[in-house]
Amino acid sequence: MSTTTTTETPPPGAPPRKPRRELPPLVRLTDAAAERLRALYAAGEEGGLLRIGVKTKGCSGLSYDLSWVDGAAPTDERVTDRGVTVLVDRKASLFLIGTTMDFERKAMSAGFTFTNPNEKGRCGCGESFHV
Repeated sequence: MSTTTTTETPPPGAPPRKPRRELPPLVRLTDAAAERLRALYAAGEEGGLLRIGVKTKGCSGLSYDLSWVDGAAPTDERVTDRGVTVLVDRKASLFLIGTTMDFERKAMSAGFTFTNPNEKGRCGCGESFHV
């Protein structure tokens, strides 16, 4: 049995290559989001997982899509943060790299919110975004 190791060395006379920049985590959860997900998982979604995706919708073109699934699909990325696991649809991963998921309670509403460094703009009502 033989093994082969490949290293990236620049050709003779070429300037040295810069080290590759590490990508930020796919999705991060705030303490509030992790706490809310733990409560949801314990109150009936036990065994199920939350899948985060992106779909075409709204004025700006894209919208976050949250759904409950029984298990991971082959195209899902599994993200565990603060002891809580969520799934990210692989088709949405490029749109979501570095996103922080939070849970907010306001006077008349409560829900998950996203702070996404890839967003270039949102529609006026806040339903959709574009990258």
